[in-house]
Amino acid sequence: MIFNCLSIAGTDPSGGAGMQADLKTFSALGTYGMSVVTAVVAQNTQGVDGVHQLSGEFVTQQLDVLLHDVRVDSVKIGMLGSVDVVQAVTNFIKRYNPPYIILDPVMISSSGSRLLEENAIDAMREELLPLVDLVTPNLPEAACLLGVSEATNETKMLEQLEELSRLSSGVLLKGGHLIGVQSVDLLKIDGEVTRLSTPRIQTTNTRGTGCTLSAAIAALRPAQSDWASAVSDAKDYLFGALATSQLLQVGRGRGPVHHFYESWLV
Repeated sequence: MIFNCLSIAGTDPSGGAGMQADLKTFSALGTYGMSVVTAVVAQNTQGVDGVHQLSGEFVTQQLDVLLHDVRVDSVKIGMLGSVDVVQAVTNFIKRYNPPYIILDPVMISSSGSRLLEENAIDAMREELLPLVDLVTPNLPEAACLLGVSEATNETKMLEQLEELSRLSSGVLLKGGHLIGVQSVDLLKIDGEVTRLSTPRIQTTNTRGTGCTLSAAIAALRPAQSDWASAVSDAKDYLFGALATSQLLQVGRGRGPVHHFYESWLV
């Protein structure tokens, strides 16, 4: 069976992040990718130049048209942008109750541009997080959601993981912003904490890593028996995409990971 995976996210014309990264990940992992656009973003490997935010009403229209016709096996939520869209996606989940919902709480781009309105943070924390199966913040996003300082070590990460688990049933706290030879993520789901560690790859081609990881989890979870297995396999996929990213020559800034490293002949 080929699973149908839905990305609800903003765009990236350079193809390394956002909806485009999600669709590439879905395809690379053997699923059928679909997308609902929340915002059209003028960006490249060097940064964000502008955002055209779509209305919650039009996001709802896209979702309704899709769900009235196509089976959805998993959902990855990325950039939402506004409180209007956060509420539209919240209402979509309540109406359709889709299986396997992963939220990557995109708030600030890697170049420092704000991608979520300030007044939408509360709506995401209070209305959306309780409905998703797994939220995948990096350390700056976790700090923003909790209203605290960014974690600087694994002990602080564990403390913030516990706080985040009060907001959502499943949390994958990503430690990529820490310094060290290992990149450590902490997963808490069904009351159990799992430490996931991979060697840190020295590369500047890290564009779209968060999008890619969350999309990979969405692609793998329908065929897996549990969340821990899906997250572990998704991390392995991202590790390979990062390790081979130097094979790509895209842009003059922070390049993308290599989504199709397992199938392209170079």
